[in-house]
Amino acid sequence: MSALGSGVIDPGLMTARLDLETFLETPDGQGGVIRSTVVLATLWARIEPLAVFIGERQDERLSEASHRIDLRWRGDLKAGMRLRKGPRLFEILAAIDPDESRRIISCRCRELLP
Repeated sequence: MSALGSGVIDPGLMTARLDLETFLETPDGQGGVIRSTVVLATLWARIEPLAVFIGERQDERLSEASHRIDLRWRGDLKAGMRLRKGPRLFEILAAIDPDESRRIISCRCRELLP
């Protein structure tokens, strides 16, 4: 059964424990800012890998993977936030409510691979 098929979340599919992070900018006193991350919440989620991209830039090998991460609906998710699973970081590129029921939020994410 798909997490999105019926618009109802099967809690058994939410097996990944993730921290939702956002960035906080504080003035450094010299006209710039110091950027740090803040954990907003710890959430259960379903991670679905979509694709892997491997390329090169200036003689440096780059690898990244795209994922769809489904969570219980939250109104505060937006592009630019991150989801963290231990050392793995998932940058949120887009967050949508797939059936506009406010039950699920589906995030398209990018993960940089080592």
